[in-house]
Amino acid sequence: MNKRAILFDLDGTLADTAMDLASALNRLRGERGLDPISPELARPHTSSGARGLLKIGFGLAPQDPDYGPLRDRFLELYAEALCVDTILYEGVPELLLDIESRNLPWGIVTNKSARFTEPLLELLGLRHRAACVVSGDTTGKTKPAPDPLLRAAAELGIPASACLYIGDDLRDVQAARAANMGAIAAGWGYLGVNGAPGTWGADAVIERPAQVIEFLA
Repeated sequence: MNKRAILFDLDGTLADTAMDLASALNRLRGERGLDPISPELARPHTSSGARGLLKIGFGLAPQDPDYGPLRDRFLELYAEALCVDTILYEGVPELLLDIESRNLPWGIVTNKSARFTEPLLELLGLRHRAACVVSGDTTGKTKPAPDPLLRAAAELGIPASACLYIGDDLRDVQAARAANMGAIAAGWGYLGVNGAPGTWGADAVIERPAQVIEFLA
């Protein structure tokens, strides 16, 4: 593919954050007198952030009157325990070392707000290694808009067409296509509800992080 930089989604691609997000959701349910739900039930909704988790946890959508206060409290609870059970996916540490050994820059483009992205990356030991970090509130738009990916390419000083983006959600592929980047679907991630990454139009669906290297010329 002759790519000169690799960009990653965060939740569901580099890091498995589902347990900590589900824990925050269940603490919120507990405050409302509700029983916890299974983390595995919440997992497919993780890529949609607070919107997806409040839907599965409370049956609420953003237009509902109670959504705003519950969202704010959910985010408070998540911030209090950001990296308790969150881990890098198996194979990701080795992949990043391999990319670095090739003197290729890599970065992160996520819809997660900077207030969570920055401290989480510090706790995971990645912040100082990433050549760029673009969060959900860095630009005026979030994925599937191409703006965050274009911002990352600009920060790297590399044409968007020379970048490869890897993510576990349809929006990631849509954003990459709109930005004229190569797109790989991370088959090990959350994939959304009833996700079918083979239908997303990515250049490939891969099952292990190590396979990324096959797409670097």
